[in-house]
Amino acid sequence: MMNRSTKRLTALVLASAMTLALAACGGDEQPSNSQGPGQADGKAVYRTLYSSEVTTLNYLVTSQSNETAVTYNVVDCLVEYDPYGNVEPALAASWEPNEDASVWTFHIREGVKWVDKDGNEVADVTAQDWVTSAQYVCDARNVSSNSNTYRGIIAGASEYYNYTAYLMQLENAVDGTDEQGNPVKLITNSDGEQEILEPVDEVTPEDIGVKALDQYTLEYTLTGSTPYFVSMVSFGSYMPTYEPFLTEKGDKFGTSNDALLYCGAFILSDFQPQQQRVMTKNPKYWESEQVFIDEIRQTYNAEASSIEATMYQSGSIDSADVSPSMLSAMLADSKYAEHIHPTRSDTSYSYWYLFNFDANFDAEYEPENWTIAVNNENFRKSMVHALNRVPALATSDAINPTGNISNTITPVSFAANEGKDYTTYGTLPQYVEGDNFDEAKALEYKEKAVAELTAAGAHFPIKVLMCYNPTSESWANECQVAEQQMEKLLGSDYIDIIVKAGPSDGFLGAVRRSGNYGFMKCNWGADYADPQTWTDPFTLGNSYNFIEKSTSPETVALYNEYIALVDAAKAITTDIDERYEAFAKAEAFYLDHAFAIPYSISNSGYVMSRLNVFEGQYAPFGGARQRYKDQHIMEKSMSMDEYNAAYAEWLANIG
Repeated sequence: MMNRSTKRLTALVLASAMTLALAACGGDEQPSNSQGPGQADGKAVYRTLYSSEVTTLNYLVTSQSNETAVTYNVVDCLVEYDPYGNVEPALAASWEPNEDASVWTFHIREGVKWVDKDGNEVADVTAQDWVTSAQYVCDARNVSSNSNTYRGIIAGASEYYNYTAYLMQLENAVDGTDEQGNPVKLITNSDGEQEILEPVDEVTPEDIGVKALDQYTLEYTLTGSTPYFVSMVSFGSYMPTYEPFLTEKGDKFGTSNDALLYCGAFILSDFQPQQQRVMTKNPKYWESEQVFIDEIRQTYNAEASSIEATMYQSGSIDSADVSPSMLSAMLADSKYAEHIHPTRSDTSYSYWYLFNFDANFDAEYEPENWTIAVNNENFRKSMVHALNRVPALATSDAINPTGNISNTITPVSFAANEGKDYTTYGTLPQYVEGDNFDEAKALEYKEKAVAELTAAGAHFPIKVLMCYNPTSESWANECQVAEQQMEKLLGSDYIDIIVKAGPSDGFLGAVRRSGNYGFMKCNWGADYADPQTWTDPFTLGNSYNFIEKSTSPETVALYNEYIALVDAAKAITTDIDERYEAFAKAEAFYLDHAFAIPYSISNSGYVMSRLNVFEGQYAPFGGARQRYKDQHIMEKSMSMDEYNAAYAEWLANIG
């Protein structure tokens, strides 16, 4: 195993060699730039466009990738990762768990400074800053989407969250009496009915198991043995926050660049929504010698996707996504072909098609009929085996549509125990090594479903509401392909897939989180290096497809059995082999009963970019891959061949 210095030196040598090679082969096709690519006023400047504006820079509440792409560069975590996925010290100079990994102690690096947007020192970074973050995230009144990274993991976190949630409800409660005439507080539930608000015992912020033992010693007390905990602390909710500043800003925290403090590699020196944002190298950064980019300029343009390629070719920007609809044509054009390469597959995000068991959509899509159908396992299995993922994925990657197919909920190579990949445990290999698409099985299950659904009072065709976000060109095309392919196989007399665009703003809230869909592609991003993270979107209180709200006793019984399997796996904390076996059993159970259709891991497609992704930080969770630290700006983008060579070298070194 290489040490930190050796690994970074290896990455630097690789980057330097790649830069020289790319500069040498640029020729007349090199994009013009009077100061040279990546240069402006003698500084190393990386220029991009963006079309989706952030709604918040409050890293304690957001998990949206377009927002964390900023915050992960301006605030550091306790740990970071080298280019090969090995954990390294960051704001924690060292750390150690107790014997059963239920208490973790981090020794904070001394001398790190909080600075403002102008680079002026404000305060020292101390252990108390992580205590502040924990108390903020676990307070339900702050509506953090990241509270699940604490609840059930950090001692006292769930209790404090539940108590503050109770306080929120209490604000809207009214006085009433119970059946015995005793005074109670009443609230109005989601069905518009009044119910008793049960009191919750008081819990204080100090009851959360995050303590500053002294100025530079931080202690996390967990709910139990958690051997993977160090992988969790690179997530945004575990970033530090300076309490006096947070208190001063209140609700304004994270709303602008002067409503943040910075301890990361960069400072958000300029922030003009829907105009531009500029991240400048932090002159007070604790490891400034590993920051090779002086400035990152991001310019807003609502039409970025349609003009990026031309602007890259002219030398105006340093990175451009290649539209799936333009990929083949651009690869045939010598001006572009030598600059286009894939993005690296992302095992931190997994995509699946899910069935919604709580149909909250308009009457025209026949929610009652859908409810009967979705609770029939043979109907779900007919859909599972009817979806051919290859033509659907070809809408975003016509060059290699099978490259990112995933046959399990947890991606292959996401987690391993002593070299044994998690997806080789239990019966998961039968999914990994096969393909759900099977025309004969689809028709076999259809025949069974028709008989059972007819007896249950359903009528045909079953309307299947499939929604997509219109800001994604490939998603719209993918839905059209899936609709045509599945209806052709199963018959339009059996299913009627209705493809519908959701709102471009607030899609998650309007569609997925509200249950306003029948059958839709959903995804989850890993929070830490353990298969438990992939159970989060399917567990009680967080279920993406609302199975717990099913009106079918059979469906609910199966779901409860799945939850019991997950809980049993979570309880195994010292024997990782046994733990993985138990989680594999739960995952296989979920797939066996066709509650989800694994689809793919994340891939942003193809790009032209003057960054070498293989010298940047890497981890299949947290914010490592969104960081610009450790990266250089190259003379030109990699070609397909150059990318493949760099990828092969990276794979050879990752062990």
